[in-house]
Amino acid sequence: MNEDYTYEYLPHRGLTKRTLEFYDIKTKIDKDGRPVADGFVWPDGCTMVRSLASKDMYWRKPEGKADVEAGLFGRDKFNAGGSDSVIITEGAYDAASAFQVLHVPALSVRSSTSAGADCASVRSYLDSHKKIYLGFDADRAGRAARDVVARLFDYNKVYVLDFDLRKDANDYLQHGEADELRNIFANAKKYLPETVVNIDLNSATKILAERASIGVPYPLARLNDMTYGIRKGESVLITAPPGVGKTELMHAIEYQLLQETDSNVGSIFLEEPKADHLRALASTHLQRPAFVPEHGVSDDSVAAAALAACKKDSRLYLYSHFGSSDPDVLLDTIRFLVAVCKTDYVLLDHINLVVSGIRDETDERRALDYICTRLEMMVKELNFGLIFVSHINDMGRTRGSRAMEQLCDVRLELSRDARGGSNIVDITVSKNRPPMGKTGSAGSYIFDNFTRRYLEVANDNQPPDVAADAA
Repeated sequence: MNEDYTYEYLPHRGLTKRTLEFYDIKTKIDKDGRPVADGFVWPDGCTMVRSLASKDMYWRKPEGKADVEAGLFGRDKFNAGGSDSVIITEGAYDAASAFQVLHVPALSVRSSTSAGADCASVRSYLDSHKKIYLGFDADRAGRAARDVVARLFDYNKVYVLDFDLRKDANDYLQHGEADELRNIFANAKKYLPETVVNIDLNSATKILAERASIGVPYPLARLNDMTYGIRKGESVLITAPPGVGKTELMHAIEYQLLQETDSNVGSIFLEEPKADHLRALASTHLQRPAFVPEHGVSDDSVAAAALAACKKDSRLYLYSHFGSSDPDVLLDTIRFLVAVCKTDYVLLDHINLVVSGIRDETDERRALDYICTRLEMMVKELNFGLIFVSHINDMGRTRGSRAMEQLCDVRLELSRDARGGSNIVDITVSKNRPPMGKTGSAGSYIFDNFTRRYLEVANDNQPPDVAADAA
């Protein structure tokens, strides 16, 4: 042993000397008396070393041992079936903390990614207990590990420690909240897959809090009154024949999202070059056209106005080039925008262009059905707002696929008597899934090409107040 260091059972992180001795957790201390690292000995003889300064971890293997085996920290401290219950945690500190507070055998996996293999390697041992409590970290990786481990056993014996205030068991101990940890254990409920929720007051409150009833307001007052705004976790489909003004409405919605929120926005305008998109955004902000030279808006002024519309750098993401008929390219792009670029809202204009390279109508329909189904699933999974455009056929149906109008949460239909020379756009809410939503006319508007604003016009055939479908 290096004489420059000593190894002690040093109480820290809320853990007592007695607990540290039981789990054989030693702290490495340098010659100046400073703690350097903690060592956790696994049943296979390997030691996981955690630096106290950097929090980095590495493994020290006995001489001649090729690799670290799957298994659980603390497994050698408790006999199979020696207790009715066993707790599985994501970290060695957490196992020791749970045992110290709850006096129940507590073990730890090596990491969230290895949790399935670690528990599978000692499945018979774990299954010898009547109750198996899963106490993984309260984050996405922890929830994923919990689901993998739960599948190894009969769900009737699997319980979940719901860490709602702190990340893990040791976090509760360090904050002096041992009583809260005891309450969590005492009130643990049987594991249910995330697709199944057992409703009680706590779960009902969480569900209701997940979805805001009022979203980001539309730039059109009447439309906003009927839909209660644009919400994350919902998809909005805008449909119209070509040339009615769908893209202008999408630009207005994009500008509204940038002005009314601090959220990142992803814009996929497949028929619009990036330079034209920036000019449209700048025009909306300046309330004057930035497209033609006679209005005297230089490229520098366009750039400045576009950035001013965004309010700050790096929150608007443009993707205008597509060049592929593979639906997964679009889906991967949107997933990247949401998961990596952290966009809360994505605008897609228009979805039909994604499959325009597919010649066979049956293949095109299947591709659109696939895209729409996956998009709706992604909207709910990643909790972002999707506003997308589709052309319609002569029957007023979404072109190429019925799936998009069936799966979307809100559908806005735009119409204009272009042949008669009218510049009035009528907007109808034909679908509004939220139960408080309304359907029917959302008003008639003229789009001012100079100010880039929508002006509502009187409609003698429409009463001032649109009644809800069902009160």
